[in-house]
Amino acid sequence: MITLYTFGPAYGLPDASPFVVKTELLLKLSGLEYQLKRGNMRRAPKGKLPYIEDGGRIVADSTLIRDYLEQQYKIDFFPGCSAQQKALGWTIEKMLEEHLYWGVVESRWLQEDNFKRGPKALLAKAIPGLLQPFLFPLILGKVRKQLEAQGLGRHSRADLESLTGRDIDALAALLGDQHWILGDKPSATDATVVAFINSLLCPAFDTPLRTRGEQHANLRAYVARGMAHFYGK
Repeated sequence: MITLYTFGPAYGLPDASPFVVKTELLLKLSGLEYQLKRGNMRRAPKGKLPYIEDGGRIVADSTLIRDYLEQQYKIDFFPGCSAQQKALGWTIEKMLEEHLYWGVVESRWLQEDNFKRGPKALLAKAIPGLLQPFLFPLILGKVRKQLEAQGLGRHSRADLESLTGRDIDALAALLGDQHWILGDKPSATDATVVAFINSLLCPAFDTPLRTRGEQHANLRAYVARGMAHFYGK
């Protein structure tokens, strides 16, 4: 059985990380038997979650896990899709994972109210109280450096929200009135989009990006449809 190492449910989401949820949805699409287990980033092979263990083999990174499942188990994650559709799916996935995601990170970690009700509350369960005044600033400093290295952290908050908001609008336009992002059947791209947009729309956080997403009725309906399909809710 495949073991998926996770952060665990948080904020009313299946997992605190959309990358973990993406991977679980890929496993659901694959039809393979799997189990969830709380992971530890300090023990993770690349210092991050998710990763899977399968028969003694460890595979880290959500996209590399998909590659592994495709090759090891001959899974077709794009049933009936053309090469052009697959290319579009890859483009959409990278827009969400490498651009929009960092706008969400900024809104949850570097906006004080959201940090208090979200990441800080989770970290407080794992970090002793006496260490929190020392470690929280270090953690936030690391997040700021990551955002600066990615590039979005060099912009004003207004510009960052404008740039990542365009990702949301573009996704809504690409989805249109389709049932799934690439057509009539769920694909690996839907695993990414459902995971990331469901996280974006999380009601636990009050952000302009969430408001931008809620303005698109087709995205709201799509996420509800996706969660019902994968989780039965």
